[in-house]
Amino acid sequence: MKISIGLTFPGTLQDESIICYLCKKFDISLNIIEASFSMDAGWSILTVEGQENEIKRAFEYLAEKGVKVQQIQIDKK
Repeated sequence: MKISIGLTFPGTLQDESIICYLCKKFDISLNIIEASFSMDAGWSILTVEGQENEIKRAFEYLAEKGVKVQQIQIDKK
């Protein structure tokens, strides 16, 4: 499964390696398409590839951290 997503990060997470952690903790591959971060907030557009259950687990982790996830496109191939 491959999904394009948008993430919005609160400024409180500025010192955490959220995207790096996703690749280490979950069996998924990420490609950063575009991103911008400041002291107040950040956003990124990514493609995520992996098994559906691993992607769901990764999204749950992001929600627990306060990161907003917006699905842009889904390719279930």
